[in-house]
Amino acid sequence: MATLILLLAFGAAPQSRAPDAVVVCSRDYLDALQPWLAYRTRQGRRLSYVSSDQTPDEIRAEIRHIGKQGALRWVLLVGDSHVSGPAGIAGNSNRGHAIPTHLVPAKVNVKWGSEPEIATDNWYADLDDDDLPDVAIGRITADSADEVKRIVRKILDYEQTAGNGLWRQRINFVAGVGGFGGLIDTVLESTTRKFLCDGIPPAYATSMTYGSWRSPFCPDPRRFHEAAVERLSEGCLFWVYIGHGSPTQLDRVQVPGGQFHILANADMAKLKRRSGPPIAIMLACYTGAYDQPRDCLAEEMLRADGGPIAVLAGSRVTMPYAMAVLGSGLLDECFRQRRETLGEVLQFAKRRLMADDPDNTNRQLMDAVAAAVSPAPDMLVDERREHLHLFNLFGDPLLGIRHPGELLLDEIDDVDAGQTIQVNGSSAVAGRCFVELACRRDRFKFDPPSRDKFESTQKFLAALQETYARANDRSWVTQFVELDAQGAFTMPLQVPHDAHGPCHLKIHVEGRQDYALGSTNVFVRRLRTQDK
Repeated sequence: MATLILLLAFGAAPQSRAPDAVVVCSRDYLDALQPWLAYRTRQGRRLSYVSSDQTPDEIRAEIRHIGKQGALRWVLLVGDSHVSGPAGIAGNSNRGHAIPTHLVPAKVNVKWGSEPEIATDNWYADLDDDDLPDVAIGRITADSADEVKRIVRKILDYEQTAGNGLWRQRINFVAGVGGFGGLIDTVLESTTRKFLCDGIPPAYATSMTYGSWRSPFCPDPRRFHEAAVERLSEGCLFWVYIGHGSPTQLDRVQVPGGQFHILANADMAKLKRRSGPPIAIMLACYTGAYDQPRDCLAEEMLRADGGPIAVLAGSRVTMPYAMAVLGSGLLDECFRQRRETLGEVLQFAKRRLMADDPDNTNRQLMDAVAAAVSPAPDMLVDERREHLHLFNLFGDPLLGIRHPGELLLDEIDDVDAGQTIQVNGSSAVAGRCFVELACRRDRFKFDPPSRDKFESTQKFLAALQETYARANDRSWVTQFVELDAQGAFTMPLQVPHDAHGPCHLKIHVEGRQDYALGSTNVFVRRLRTQDK
């Protein structure tokens, strides 16, 4: 067998303990992987090596053999995929440093113009032939040992030195217009709003950059690309794109008389990371088409020094309903189930994708909408199954998700604008404390203008940019204080005179080794002099 247990080389537990992680790669990449192997071993991971210099069936058989020992949780593939080959395996032998991907027949997304086969790595993670991933899997699509070194350096920096600053509570969304038709687009927008409000805990801050000039979240379309790059570069927990895509670029923003760029392979050098790199989630067609002759957008984003730390992306045409179900599962697995690693977030979201969920009201809403508007309403199960194969993780499946420590806040009664309130709570982490009173995520601090006519004048475009900035500014007041010790705390907060309506009081504590997040609901009554 080509399996080589790596435990003893790094001073880990004896070989009698079953491996919990498998690394599949060329032996030529092992030196470049050494820092990652040593780091994971120090964490207590028990690593096993499978050479990629075998047929796909042999690689899969070795993974399954290791899985039978009962402890396997992760599989990391290191190397790009093969191109070509019949349905079944994309490339029937593994030459060079590549690791073949698998091809499964498509039934539903071909109705949307996709190819007849779907490229997937899920085949290696399915240990019992039911299509469901039994282990978490991810791929570092490197073409050389130098690329492996660079990506490994990004991973170790992320886990060891990225810190616990405010970037960990930011989630940035970039969205294109659906273009599926008036009814479907309206339903998608309303479902997305509910998805953002219900799926993401209120302690997190979200931004939206939306390609519809009618929306208050649309910047000057000439600056849409600039906004997308800025949201990637500023540092955030997740950067999520929702819309159309192609293998090497995202859709363009369409306005009467013009169209504008969002993001493409050629833009990767523009990404200048200023804080923690995001995990990018691409709910779009083809952005993860890693079996094509030219490297796809997800691959280039992963390789870029200033790019995301990992990317979840689809290898073929994706569909709104199944993407919404998968996206909802990703949020739940991250924020409520609090999975330990990124690979497990995706693994269990995929398993949830195929499960009935009668107690999930959001899921029931999505199922009902899909049954009404889908071109194949009798094939919803097949659509979800195809997305189980479609979405792959570009990056390290063992990437740690650092969840916040507990921060509890006492309930606050309704307050008056201008009032000073006492904030009482308890934090599991001590450190620099950021306090924010923000309007609720489905509200604005102002009445955004309605737009029924697009104008290409400088005045109109400047107004778009100003409204975009105001729409993403939900803070009524912020302040920094120091929590010298963990445990109970109390602090005053002056509510601004112009604050009003349903709000969240949010606190983020940045500690040396950890961080904490918490929030509570607050309703602010307007001052009588503000009533109209």
